[in-house]
Amino acid sequence: MTASPPTALSVGVEPAASADDAALVSAVVQLVNEVYEVAEAGLWVTGARRTSRNELAELIREGQIVTARSDDRIVGAVRVQHLDGETAEFGMLAADPARRGLGIGRALVAFAEAWAIERGFVEMQLEVLVPVAWRHPSKEFLRAWYTRIGYREARTGHLAELYPELAPMLATECDLVVYRKALTPQHPES
Repeated sequence: MTASPPTALSVGVEPAASADDAALVSAVVQLVNEVYEVAEAGLWVTGARRTSRNELAELIREGQIVTARSDDRIVGAVRVQHLDGETAEFGMLAADPARRGLGIGRALVAFAEAWAIERGFVEMQLEVLVPVAWRHPSKEFLRAWYTRIGYREARTGHLAELYPELAPMLATECDLVVYRKALTPQHPES
């Protein structure tokens, strides 16, 4: 028996009206929280969650949530936003772990970068929380992956500098590593 090829991904910004779709919001929240539970295991106090239904619904209303679908099922998500006149940022990247290796994360990052270029941004930023005293396998994987796709470490700081409300929820001392990549507009083949 031959396995069927994976279904093509559909990637796009969630329409603002999706914020009122409780099932959709719950599906994205569940995916993000499940991915981050593994990707940030040991970094947060017990019970901490990456996002909530209220936060995610608000981000959808603001046009900041991009989803990836396969067979009408949400298999990935990422948040996009502008930071200043030249820099956009993506974060909250989550891809269905059961579909690892199918390019969901790469498709979401490519969409985020194209989104930023279309709006005139020249640089993309992302932040990675990294434990200070030990090596986290997920963070090591992400460091290598982001570097491979063109991101470079721009600075390292403490979580409390940018997110003072989150610092008390850390279970271990962490650095917040900021990565950046210069964006180059893609010109269609002539």
